[in-house]
Amino acid sequence: MDQPVESVGPNALQDAFHRLFEKSRTEPAPTLERRLDRLQRLRAVVSDNEARFEAAISADFGHRSQTETVFAEIMMVLSEIRHAAKHLKKWMAVQRVPTALQFVPAKNRLMPQPLGVVGIISPWNYPLQLTLAPAVGAIAAGNRVMIKPSELVPRFAALLTELIAQKFDADELVVTGVEEEIARAFAALPFDHLVFTGSTRVGRVVAEAAGRNLTPVTLELGGKSPAIVDRSADLDQASERIAYGKLLNAGQTCIAPDYVLVPEALAVDFAGKLEGQMRRMFGTDPANKDYTSIISDRHYARLEGLVSDAAAKGAKIIQAARSDDPAWKRSRKFPPAIILGATSPGEKRASGVSECSVCKTGS
Repeated sequence: MDQPVESVGPNALQDAFHRLFEKSRTEPAPTLERRLDRLQRLRAVVSDNEARFEAAISADFGHRSQTETVFAEIMMVLSEIRHAAKHLKKWMAVQRVPTALQFVPAKNRLMPQPLGVVGIISPWNYPLQLTLAPAVGAIAAGNRVMIKPSELVPRFAALLTELIAQKFDADELVVTGVEEEIARAFAALPFDHLVFTGSTRVGRVVAEAAGRNLTPVTLELGGKSPAIVDRSADLDQASERIAYGKLLNAGQTCIAPDYVLVPEALAVDFAGKLEGQMRRMFGTDPANKDYTSIISDRHYARLEGLVSDAAAKGAKIIQAARSDDPAWKRSRKFPPAIILGATSPGEKRASGVSECSVCKTGS
């Protein structure tokens, strides 16, 4: 296209929604063929533009490992589409269900039906996967979809807007702008279902706004993800797996291990093995292209604050490089840190147990 496609702005948000809403009521149950066609068009959006998505996401992060984008985003979305296309006919089929004796000769049937218009508010940490994977399910179910990407990934959002506009009509699937005022107005629209992935704080706001319209919501708010290593564990194997799970996307994953609980006698040994695995995977050079940057300066500063706070409270910090090193800070890559002996706020460490915490790096 000669001119970049403009996303749906605050003033056009209501009109865009009503276009989807009206079409969902005049054509409430798209055929199998129509749904498969939409899934294939969505597949083409991703598979025909892999390099462009990789570049846009990397630019938004400052640097995003190409391997991680392919593995954790592109491949997962394409797999979702293949799975939905393969099983869609069965999912749509009318099913016979038992009829209680007192209602004979009546018969019962279970008939899957689309809800109407589904809204998706997606996060920044896996912008492609956590935007389009919910869309795949909504489209397969016969719904119209409106997407609001995160304001922290504007290049990705602009690219997605352009590509969706090329493949979909405005009454099928649309992408809005990323501005803060759009986020508030978006959550307040009377969707038939609303999907949100993000923080608990924003999730409360979204749920409150949706509640005014009695809109059903799906909230994926992450949480704490501890790992427990007992005395019988193979420390080499455990440290390798935990290091991989933690440092994928530089820790900016809602289910990345937040902390590790190990027997006190094994804590120092395990921390050493964990540090060795981190060095093996990503080395100590911020120029390593396999290691992803932190999404923003604000998030980087938050991580520095967590490490500094732990050190000030007596925890031992194991870190290959300082986060204020100009080379690391300039690239916005946070040196992996292990915090040994951390305690929960207001609590004493349990007797015989030591908390060996891998510093949370984002998400």
